[in-house]
Amino acid sequence: MTTSTAVADLRAVRRRRRLVVVTGMSLVVLVAGTGALLVGAAGLTPGQVIAGALGLGDQGDVFIIQKLRLPRIEAAVVVGAAFGLAGALFQSTLRNPLASPDILGISSGASLGAVIGLLALGLSGIALSGLAFAGAGTIALAIWLLAWRKGLHSIRFVLVGVGFAYLCSSLLAWAMARSQEHEAAAVLTWTVGSVSDIRGEQLALVTTGTLVLCVAVGVLARTQGPLALGDDNARALGVHVDGARVGALLLAVALVALATSAAGPIAFVALVAPAIARRLVNDGGAALAASTATGAALTLVADVVGQHGLLGVAAPVGIVTGLVGAPYLLWLLATTEKRSR
Repeated sequence: MTTSTAVADLRAVRRRRRLVVVTGMSLVVLVAGTGALLVGAAGLTPGQVIAGALGLGDQGDVFIIQKLRLPRIEAAVVVGAAFGLAGALFQSTLRNPLASPDILGISSGASLGAVIGLLALGLSGIALSGLAFAGAGTIALAIWLLAWRKGLHSIRFVLVGVGFAYLCSSLLAWAMARSQEHEAAAVLTWTVGSVSDIRGEQLALVTTGTLVLCVAVGVLARTQGPLALGDDNARALGVHVDGARVGALLLAVALVALATSAAGPIAFVALVAPAIARRLVNDGGAALAASTATGAALTLVADVVGQHGLLGVAAPVGIVTGLVGAPYLLWLLATTEKRSR
C-alpha cells in the first residue's frame, strides 16, 4: 500500500466517523424533539402532533404545537448549536480545553448588558437582546485589547477573560441584590439561561444569524487544522496565523453574543459539547460539525429534562446544564493538572 493510498484511507475513515457522530446527535435531537412534542401538561397523540404541525385539526392543538412547543424546540436546537460551535472555535483556536465563553466572561458580558437594559433602561424584546449582544461584544473587545501583545497569545487571553468573568459575575450579583421583587424573575433568566420565551421575530433573527455564522465558519474551518499544529507549523503551511485566529475568535464571539442575547448564558454547553464531540470523533481535529450537533442535542435534552421536572423539579435549561457541566469542569481541572505533572 502506497503512502498516498494510506492517507486517503485514513481520511475516509475520519470522514465516516464524523458523519456517524453528526448523524447520531441528529437522531438524539429527533427523539428528544418528538418527546417534547408529545409530552406536557396537555398530552397529545402522534396523530394530534402531526395534524397540529400541519395546521389541521383542533385549533387548541395547533396553538400548542405551533406557538408553544415547536418554537421552544427550535430555540433549544439553534441556541445549543451556536454555543457548541462557538466553544469548539474557542478551544481549537486558543488550544485550551478550558477556553469557553462561560469561563472567559463573554456570556456574562451579554447577561450584564441585558440586565442593565432591563433594570436601568426598561428595555424588552429585540432591544433587550440587542443590548445583550453589545455587552458580549464589549467584553470581548476589552479582553482582546488587554490580551494583545504583538499578537494574540492564548494563555493571556484566557487569564484576562477569567478576570472579566469574575467582574461581570460580581456586577450581576449586585444588580440582582438591588432589583425589585417583580424584576427578580426576569433578571434570573439572564443569569441562568432559558429558551422558554424565544419565538416569533426573535427566534427568526437568532436562527438566521446562526445559519449565516455557521456558513462563515465553514469557509474559515480549513485553517483550524494547521493552527492546532502550532504557530510555526501553521505559517509553514501558508496560514496567516494572526488573521486566522482573529477571524475564528470574532465568529465565536458573534455566535456566543447571538445565542446569549436570545436565551441568556446557558451554562457549560460551550465547554462540554466540544469535549464530547472531540472524544467521539477522535481524529485530533476541532470537530466543528460534531460540536455543533452535540451542542444542539445537549441543550434540547437538558431543556426537556428541566421542563418536565425529570430531576424532581421543573427548572430552566441553564440550571440543568450547570448540574452536568460543573462536575465535568472539576474533572477536567483535575485531569489537566495530573497530565501537566
